[in-house]
This record gives sequence, structure tokens and C-alpha cells, in this order.
Amino acid sequence: MLPWIQLDSATIPGENGELRLKQRGSEFSIMLGANELMNSRLSGSEEALATLSWDRIKSHPKPRILIGGLGMGFTLRAALAALPEDAGVTVAELVPAVIAWARGPMAEVFKGCLDDPRVGIHQGDVGEAIRAGKAAYDAILLDVDNGPDGLTRKSNDRLYDFAGLRAASDALRPGGVLAVWSSGPDPDFTRRLKGSGFAVDAVNTRANGKRGGARHVIWLAVKPVK
Repeated sequence: MLPWIQLDSATIPGENGELRLKQRGSEFSIMLGANELMNSRLSGSEEALATLSWDRIKSHPKPRILIGGLGMGFTLRAALAALPEDAGVTVAELVPAVIAWARGPMAEVFKGCLDDPRVGIHQGDVGEAIRAGKAAYDAILLDVDNGPDGLTRKSNDRLYDFAGLRAASDALRPGGVLAVWSSGPDPDFTRRLKGSGFAVDAVNTRANGKRGGARHVIWLAVKPVK
């Protein structure tokens, strides 16, 4: 068994936490303390975050998507595979090193998706991008924590409270979808979404897609068309 080698580490802006990029052969892992946030062998639920969202908005012309969290690019790549040529995707990534890892040691994992002309990078807080966009997006995809709480960054809690959900609704166009990835269920979050006026589905998915793996949850919260 090959040993894990730590390639780099990066502090999270405004927090005490540190992300660590590790490699074992062709496998990569991003860790926060003892928590593995993502692994290059497990992409199924991150891909589902994009494909399930696209199913909700595929009738929208010239769709505009905001992805919170670059990670290992699985959600971005799945979105680009589904979206038309006139789409636009903004990826908000708080930690500059994660973007550097995508273009450096993990370039083979990303397969050039950051160079797609439909893609723009917002280096900063996804919450800022949400609050700045009024009816700007057809879909907002959040994979910045292990669920609807601020694991990687305590201030991320603001994304999932009532004020944060109102901001997300304001940033969506009618019929747009807020999609949130989670490592497990959270009935309180489902209630907050419904209380914020969204039509909500909580979809169970697997870490490795049809091949199984850990069970994850994706909330699909659609803004009503008035």
C-alpha cells in the first residue's frame, strides 16, 4: 500500500482551519483536520449535484450557474458536460490555494475544465457572490461544507439560515434552483427551505454514483414562478 504524501496546506481566510492536500499514487484527498472533505476516487454525489440541478432548469435559455466551492472540479465538469454552449458558470472559491492545486498537482483530475470559455472564477466568499446577484442565476450549487452548517468556515452558517436562504432566493431567477450537497440528512434545514418559500426535494445519492459508496443527500429547492 502506497503511503499518503502531503503536497501542500492552506489556511482558510478568516478562520483557524487548515486544508491539506494529500496524494497516494494517482489518488488525491483534501483534508480539514481529521475530516476528509473530498477524494478523487469518489465523485458520484458531486456530479449528481450538477446533473440533478440541470434537470430542473434545462428549459431556461442561456442558463447562468453559480457553483460554491471548486473542490476537485467534479461538479463543475458535470455541469459543463450538460450545459449548452451559451451557458455561463461562475465558480466561487474562497481559498486561493485550491485554485492553484487545480492548475498544478491536480491538473489531470480537472482535465482543463477551468479553461472552458463558459467558466469564470470568483476568488472569494460565495455568500458575497449570492448577495451581489439579484435574479442573476438559474441555479446556485453549494458544496462548501459537509452539509448545511459551517464545517469548513463557521461564518458559512449564514448561507443556511433564513437570511441566507432569502438572499439565495433573491439571486435566483423564477424557476431557479438552490442545490445543497450534504453528507447526511437534516430535517431542520428542509423545514427552513420550505419556510423560505422553496419547493423542496431531498434526494438521496451515493458517493460513487451507481457503484455505491456512502449515502449523501442533495437538496433541490426551486424558487416558484409567479
